[in-house]
Amino acid sequence: MPQPNPSALLSAALQAAARGWYVHPLRPGGKGSVLHGERACPRTGECAGGHVKWEQRATTDPDRIRAAWSAGAFNVGNAPGPSGLVVVDLDVPKGQEQKGSSAAPCGATSFMALCERAGHPWPTTYTVRTPSGGMHLYFTAPPDVRLHNTAGTVAPYVDTRAWGGNVVAAGSTTPQGVYEAVDEAPVTALPAWLLSHLQNPPTREATPAPLLIPGQATRRATVALERETAAVCGSSEGGRNNRLLAGARALGRFVAWGEIPRDAVEEAFQGAGEAAGLSPTECGTTIRSALDWSIRTCRPREAA
Repeated sequence: MPQPNPSALLSAALQAAARGWYVHPLRPGGKGSVLHGERACPRTGECAGGHVKWEQRATTDPDRIRAAWSAGAFNVGNAPGPSGLVVVDLDVPKGQEQKGSSAAPCGATSFMALCERAGHPWPTTYTVRTPSGGMHLYFTAPPDVRLHNTAGTVAPYVDTRAWGGNVVAAGSTTPQGVYEAVDEAPVTALPAWLLSHLQNPPTREATPAPLLIPGQATRRATVALERETAAVCGSSEGGRNNRLLAGARALGRFVAWGEIPRDAVEEAFQGAGEAAGLSPTECGTTIRSALDWSIRTCRPREAA
């Protein structure tokens, strides 16, 4: 497992800021922001007038960056929105790297098909390879358009991060490996054909495709997860976080009873929450809190 290097991580944060990208510290070896959330807000300093979210507290100030990273070996998070970026996240299905070419198409395959249908080559731009084997393609956002995150609406395993999104920057490390810049090309403008996809996404079905958890979950746990994630996907602004909280709490008992793996539940709700318009960080925090509470307080299966 790669060990975090404090000086290298500080250098990565400063390099990103030098490009004009707003950064914030992430947990050592993780992807979540270490900046406090609304519930833990001290209402002092920057938050004296009310809680200021991590996206607004991300910075390009070298002095603030040095002060923050002097406190620990923090991974580096890029805030695409204030940085004027749109980052295309090409993911790899779980197990893809072991299964080889016979596995289901990954995000890169889906994205290549999109490029071919649009009649354009794969765009040359700044690219980061993720520890799982996926890729982050960086583009400059149109100045007159405010884009938000998408999760699977462009194509299978193709997500985008813009306003409200967080991207783990090159140089960061996780137990799986290192985020590595594999193409240092200048960041190019978001292709017009891709902008059209983001502005005119296909209509989403209220119920997502069946979740595939072969041999790992009971039927009733799988049905409950499909029902609750569909409700999250269909929730509207103002009630999305509460619906995500309720859904994850409803599944916690099945995790506690050993009927479904916790990581499968977390992944499913993360995708549903982001599809509903919540930020990745907000989703992760809510899901962890809900599952921890539910697992801690649920009754034994025999008494349910």
